[in-house]
Amino acid sequence: MRVADALFLDTGTVRTWRRSYEADGISSLEISDYSKREGHLSFEQEAELQVHLSAHPMRTSGEVRAYIEQTYGQRYSHPGAIKLMTRLGFVYKKPKLLPLQASPQAQENFIADYEELCTELPADEAIVFVDAVHPEHQSRPAYGWFPKHCQPVIAANSGRKRMNIHAALNLETFQFQYVEALKINAESTLGLLKKIETAYPNKRHIHVFLDNARYHHARMLKPWLGAPNRRIKLHFLPAYAPHLNPIERLWGVMHKHVTHNKHYAKFNDFAAAILAFFHKTLPDKWPQFRNTITDNFRVIKNEKHMLIQ
Repeated sequence: MRVADALFLDTGTVRTWRRSYEADGISSLEISDYSKREGHLSFEQEAELQVHLSAHPMRTSGEVRAYIEQTYGQRYSHPGAIKLMTRLGFVYKKPKLLPLQASPQAQENFIADYEELCTELPADEAIVFVDAVHPEHQSRPAYGWFPKHCQPVIAANSGRKRMNIHAALNLETFQFQYVEALKINAESTLGLLKKIETAYPNKRHIHVFLDNARYHHARMLKPWLGAPNRRIKLHFLPAYAPHLNPIERLWGVMHKHVTHNKHYAKFNDFAAAILAFFHKTLPDKWPQFRNTITDNFRVIKNEKHMLIQ
């Protein structure tokens, strides 16, 4: 490492030079063109490799190096392979999960209907978004800035206890209603719907947007929903389209503030921190959160992505 620092090189390059010296002596280090001491592909081979890797992504530089050696008979070091991949226009990143079954047309129809509802919404009506979240009593390591020469760790919890929260969020007023239950089911759904209706005594209609979970369609809800003067009106999201529910973004914000890089030895302390976020942090920091928790919807189309098989 000291040699690498003195020469302003990475340690991999120094190790490569050392291996060359041990194998072939001092003469191996006198070659002015470094590319001749490790793998070197022609422009045509690089173009061919670029096409192949675009169609068949590889997970590690080791896989890339093995393929190059097998196909072209050229050896690359780990740093050399990384430089090659960078030059060919590749970056090391993690794929995102894509809801493949989501219909683009259904998403477009939903967004159009939602925007029309918002545009024409009377003053005596409200819109809320409903979803369930299940925070688990477990530490969540996350990226952060730490001293360079230390390895940050966070204590793990051995238990698997979790909370079950069924909640509703109003993006305009930031009103938040929830029920905490042993299990998210038809009973928790009914309890939440009753809380929502109670929270809006002056609203003629309350438009509730929610996903297609089985308990949201439960038979036991129908008598209550069909009662005279019922003010709740349900609107179901397209199947496999959680990105069209803004409350999903709230869960991410909640974890960022409560669970990331934080350890709660006792479940009661963990549960108290979760509820404190909803009772205190959420209303206090709503102006800050509203840039993240929005109804700025988009249509996800598979053809815009590189689908890995």
